[in-house]
Amino acid sequence: MATKAEAHLNQEEDGRGEDLLRTHKCGKCDKEFRHASKLKRHLRTHSYEKPYKCEECSRQFSELGNLKKHIRTHTGENPYHCEECSRQFSRLGNLNSHMRTHTGEKPYKCKECTKQFSQLGNMKNHIRTHTGEKPYKCEHCSRQFSELGPLKKHMRTHTGEKPYGCKECSKQFSVLSSLKKHMRTHTSEKPYRCEECNKQFSELGNLKTHMRIHTGEKPYRCEQCGRQFSELGSMKKHMRTHTGEKPYKCEECSKSFIGLGSLKSHMRTHTGEKPYKCEQCSKQFSELGSLKKHMRTHTGEKPYRCDECSRQFSELGHLKTHMRTHTGEKPYRCEQCSKQFRRLGHLKSHVRTHTGEKPYKCEQCNRQFSELSSVKMHMRTHTGEKPYRCEQCNRQFSKLDHLKKHMRTHNT
Repeated sequence: MATKAEAHLNQEEDGRGEDLLRTHKCGKCDKEFRHASKLKRHLRTHSYEKPYKCEECSRQFSELGNLKKHIRTHTGENPYHCEECSRQFSRLGNLNSHMRTHTGEKPYKCKECTKQFSQLGNMKNHIRTHTGEKPYKCEHCSRQFSELGPLKKHMRTHTGEKPYGCKECSKQFSVLSSLKKHMRTHTSEKPYRCEECNKQFSELGNLKTHMRIHTGEKPYRCEQCGRQFSELGSMKKHMRTHTGEKPYKCEECSKSFIGLGSLKSHMRTHTGEKPYKCEQCSKQFSELGSLKKHMRTHTGEKPYRCDECSRQFSELGHLKTHMRTHTGEKPYRCEQCSKQFRRLGHLKSHVRTHTGEKPYKCEQCNRQFSELSSVKMHMRTHTGEKPYRCEQCNRQFSKLDHLKKHMRTHNT
């Protein structure tokens, strides 16, 4: 027979065994726990009880372990040390996650697409790309997000908070990535390089847009006319040609424009600013496009070729006008007599035959003319200039018509 001591020991061991087998169920959510202490901690998630208080900032916690971890934010203690790179962490879980950057381990696998992750939180965020779940909601505009980080960034659009400041110029930003991009304006860093032409960019988005020059990709399509664009901004600007919207208004003369660039160019008509200078002759221009056109007068470049007769032009507008000599198109019509013209300038000159307007005035004798070319010819009566020379007898004339008449005397 067993002694009393042996019987007591056996009874105690049976009790421990029963405790290990027994489960403790939460009466609120039916969740089960193997230990009573874990059930007690869990019950605080329902009662919101937080018995552990930080003496530094009065923040409260439901578990003692969480308070201890929080205390390290005040003390700066980082007791967990990485043996690979000596980096230190305040929490063991953070160290374990960090170690995967050395081992390459990705223990969390998505069941939908088998993509793997080194951290559980990253996998949970990824799962929402399949489920479409957006559990984080903005209290101001009800916009929803799949991750907490993007919600926090979005909230700054309501609060106006800009926690990231540039140390060079004190400019502030609501998002860290925006500050990093801005810093490149000071450092001139261009980390993104095009593999086709080696051109470098300070932002990845700019490189992606640039690559479409090589690929010919135009992913943005106008639903009104089917025209395609390589940049979203270009399509938005184009859409205003259909809607008639002109959101950019000049404060000087109230003239409105489709694009911001057009407004900036227009403002120079008021300020007289000409920031673009020709290195060949020092002539200055208010628009970059005008400088580029002017440079062709030095280089002789004529990049626009007519497919009908192979004639070349230095400006696209001149080619378009020339094409009308082949198509017979006359898009400019006089409202008075319905006469049509290939060029807008010709229509304007013609309209003055109806209105009698003479906007060009001679500064010498105040005589007025309906066309600029007429006043230029008239000025030669004052200057004595004779730019047209006969190649047969070297006689000079102030007007081209006079030279042509004179040439007939040689032909006869």
